[in-house]
Amino acid sequence: DVQLQASGGGLVRAGGSLRLSCAASGFTFDDYAIGWFRQAPGKEREGVSCISSSDGSTYYADSVKGRFTISSDNAKNTVYLQMNSLKPEDTAVYYCVVDLDGTIDAMSAFVPLWWGQGTLVTVSS
Repeated sequence: DVQLQASGGGLVRAGGSLRLSCAASGFTFDDYAIGWFRQAPGKEREGVSCISSSDGSTYYADSVKGRFTISSDNAKNTVYLQMNSLKPEDTAVYYCVVDLDGTIDAMSAFVPLWWGQGTLVTVSS
């Protein structure tokens, strides 16, 4: 079974930092693209960041560029999202997601097939 176990969410003040982790199992980690989506209260889910397995390229939503950094440790089947300079508008449930296309070349091209259970990030003003 595919499992995507996200952790690292919590409550932080604006300007603070958090690091999310996603431990993946049940599939060949470095065959696919893996990333993060989020859903804020009352809003639709949106792509935040992803990393391509084909060449390790990383992509970000415009709203988080320069503040968030995605990385992966293929030996541990784990992907991370370092979130700095957090803003109240970053408050959301963050989901670890997988796209079967490991050769994606843009965040907008990422189509999640598998979703983790989500971890809540709350940024207070």
